Amino acid sequence: MGTIPRVNDAIERIATWAGQAKTGVAFTGAGISTESGIPDFRGPNGFWKRNDASKFTIQNYVQDPEHRKERWRQAVEGQSFMRTDVQPNAGHVALARLEQLGSIRGVITQNVDGLHQEAGSVNVLELHGTAKKIGCLSCGERWPVPVILERVQAGEDDPQCTYCGGILKSATISFGQQLPTDVVEEAQRWSVEADFFLVVGSSLVVSPANAFPGVAKRMGANLAIVNREPTDLDGMFDEVVLADAGPTLTALIERVERVRT
Repeated sequence: MGTIPRVNDAIERIATWAGQAKTGVAFTGAGISTESGIPDFRGPNGFWKRNDASKFTIQNYVQDPEHRKERWRQAVEGQSFMRTDVQPNAGHVALARLEQLGSIRGVITQNVDGLHQEAGSVNVLELHGTAKKIGCLSCGERWPVPVILERVQAGEDDPQCTYCGGILKSATISFGQQLPTDVVEEAQRWSVEADFFLVVGSSLVVSPANAFPGVAKRMGANLAIVNREPTDLDGMFDEVVLADAGPTLTALIERVERVRT
């Protein structure tokens, strides 16, 4: 009986922070995209429940042609990160609106699906790369995913770079690959400067990304998290909302717009 009023009170408080923020930041994980039909990684139907994480290393990808062929087959069949059949949901749209209203400067995301940009977010720091592009591991040239998948469908089971003959791979960060230094440094700067820090859909177990909320907290930011399940770090947040991202952020926007517009 008391859950809904408690959630409404939390959203009101978060909206107050967002309405007053000058250097706010949103931080998102896989949970914001589950409402778009993309399974998360560690949930009951998550990617790592269906796949052996130990095989998804950059070393294995480079050294094992059969592994690459299997990844390309899965991509063509829509079973990989490189999906083109998904759309942003209300949570993505709400965060884009928060940026438009000036409540956040942008989004730091662990996701590779590109849905924040499709929803209208302009400033997006992609810690783990993007599944919207395929790149050459040798020369760095990049292509949109459909361009390379067309080659696979035409019979190339392990397509190579047309410029240098190098190995092609989704422009995502695999285990064993270093996160992009410039992106991590910018995310750190945003966290240090944040006066409001909103986490959405992250279990906060992946390092070093899970350190950014703590950085913001130590620098004095108001900290809030919206997630379906509790996390081990909930204790440091000023507000915790255990709920779906889409409806919660939509309700948040309605309140922020009254302050910002």
